[in-house]
Amino acid sequence: MPDFFEIDRLIEDLAKIYATACASTWFKLSSNLKPSKEEFRDKTVEFMNHFHYSLSKFPENEDGDNFREYANRMLQAETKKVVEGNNKEVEKRYKYFVGWS
Repeated sequence: MPDFFEIDRLIEDLAKIYATACASTWFKLSSNLKPSKEEFRDKTVEFMNHFHYSLSKFPENEDGDNFREYANRMLQAETKKVVEGNNKEVEKRYKYFVGWS
C-alpha cells in the first residue's frame, strides 16, 4: 500500500484543528456555553465525520477504494478515541471552552 503520510497526519489532527473549533462555535451559536463532556465529544465527532464527504471525492478505482477503506478505518479509530475521552487535545479544548464561557 502507498504511503499516506499526509492523510495520516490530517486524520490524527482533524479533531484538534477542525472539529473542536467547529463544535465550540456551534455551542456558542446555540447559546450552550456549558455543554457536558459527552455533548462536546459527540459534536466534535459529528464534525469529524464530515470528512467522509472529502473521502468520497477520491477516484473511483481499486486504489481509490483501498485508500478510502484505509482512511475510514483511521477515522473510525480517531473518533473512538474522542468518544471514549482518550484524545487529550479534545479534552484540553473542552476544559478551555467551558472555562472561558
